[in-house]
Amino acid sequence: MPITKTAVVTIAGRPNVGKSTLCNALVGEKIAIVSPKPQATRNRVIGVANRGETQLVLVDTPGFHRPRNKLGDYMQKVVRESIEETDCVLMIVEPVTDRTPSEEALICRIEESGVPCVLAINKIDTVPKEALLAVIASYAGRFSFDAIIPISAKRNDGLDVLLKQLETYAVDGPQLFPDDVFTDQPEQRLACEILREKMMLCLDQEIPHGLAVEIESFKQGENGVTDIGFIIYCEKQSHKSIIIGKDGSMLKTISSKARPEIERMLGTKVFMKTWVKVKENWRDSGSLVRRFGYE
Repeated sequence: MPITKTAVVTIAGRPNVGKSTLCNALVGEKIAIVSPKPQATRNRVIGVANRGETQLVLVDTPGFHRPRNKLGDYMQKVVRESIEETDCVLMIVEPVTDRTPSEEALICRIEESGVPCVLAINKIDTVPKEALLAVIASYAGRFSFDAIIPISAKRNDGLDVLLKQLETYAVDGPQLFPDDVFTDQPEQRLACEILREKMMLCLDQEIPHGLAVEIESFKQGENGVTDIGFIIYCEKQSHKSIIIGKDGSMLKTISSKARPEIERMLGTKVFMKTWVKVKENWRDSGSLVRRFGYE
């Protein structure tokens, strides 16, 4: 069936509510990294879900929070601009009645934008069903959402109902992405993000927030092997030692977890080289934030 309608939907919420998990589930492909640690998503990530004659362009955004550095300022700018440039906002929350200051600020931003908003209460598999009524009542009393839909992105529960609601915002227009494209992220960016995700998995709480990844070299050889050279930047010399580990053990563990996923994404065997360098306080440097792709 040809695509005749499109809708751009911005997925927003505070850190760790499951925005990227939901975006991946709706697209049916892993396009955004996920982590139990907050602020895994730093950039705007676009996912594409085609349903019949409708193409949904899903914009996964960083967690909405009070910024503490230049990188944080950039991440919040991404959220604000994404809300203003969309057909619908899909706000994600956890199944609790108390709203955080970040959630209150996000609702105020949505109110100011005048953009229609759907509320998805995620992680419903973690609470009794009867507890959801109070959560729904709390949010319904705060803002006039077009719909409030309980879901579990992790278990694909309620996603069909959510997709049908999002389709109602589609308008007649040209197809924005070809049928075989499910994200706007280039392969090199995805490879960097996969490596960063594995570092978030393997390293202590403080370190991953100060990490950035660049590709120094990316070459597809005639032997069917893709050679990739990564540079990992951290903010402290002590962090560099931890990332490398004794005799390179931690770096080997991180690489061994990242390589199979990068190979599946590229469809080739991958040979990885990784270097670790220190850029002190890079998150507070506007030029370095831009250099690492946050612009």
